[in-house]
Amino acid sequence: MHSEPPEPGYESATKDIVVFRIRRDSKCSECGEELLHGSLLFLKQGKALCLDCADLGHLEYLPRGDAALTRRARKHSGLSAIVLEFSRTRKQYERQGILVESEAIEKAEAECLADAGVRAARQERGVARRAELDQEYVSLFAEAIRARFPGCPTGDERKIAEHACRKYSRRVGRSAMAKRLDPEAVFLAVQAFIRHRHTDYDDLLMKGFDRADARFEVEAKVAEVLSHWREAPARTQ
Repeated sequence: MHSEPPEPGYESATKDIVVFRIRRDSKCSECGEELLHGSLLFLKQGKALCLDCADLGHLEYLPRGDAALTRRARKHSGLSAIVLEFSRTRKQYERQGILVESEAIEKAEAECLADAGVRAARQERGVARRAELDQEYVSLFAEAIRARFPGCPTGDERKIAEHACRKYSRRVGRSAMAKRLDPEAVFLAVQAFIRHRHTDYDDLLMKGFDRADARFEVEAKVAEVLSHWREAPARTQ
């Protein structure tokens, strides 16, 4: 296993966040997760990071193929990344798609409903997503969130649980600790959700902030929301 640097010929001429689909097995230099052929990784100073460690794990992959859908999804997403893969035949990097917030894809699809192909793609994506979820486990995880954070907006506990408990990922909800509904696992899942949804953390990443610096900038806001969710009664959005 090794950190996979870009192939010769890659030049970062854009301020966009870039993620690579790898052709050789690699390994996350931060958490140690094995990144097999076809996985996505983020490079920082030559070191490979899995998407979760790069704080991009909450984004959803939207493959290329529909320019209007891609354009609208990027417009609606506060944080996004370009997915590149090296073509050995053309000896250059080629765009494979983008990573954007799932809500951005839904908004973009809503704007493209006149296109039957887009509707079909949305349905297929929904089926695939539901297939990745263990509904009973997700419900238990959501209940644990609600019990510990009664002020969490109604419905958000389910969103947090579904993201954290996605199958085939190394997210906190899939850990052995989470399967015991350990309070620390619940806390980490809620904390990550607040960071991305209730602060300008994603905006800071888009501006080029280092993850550690961006987290420091929003630390007080995250703590404020956590405190409010612990104490306040449940409410609707």
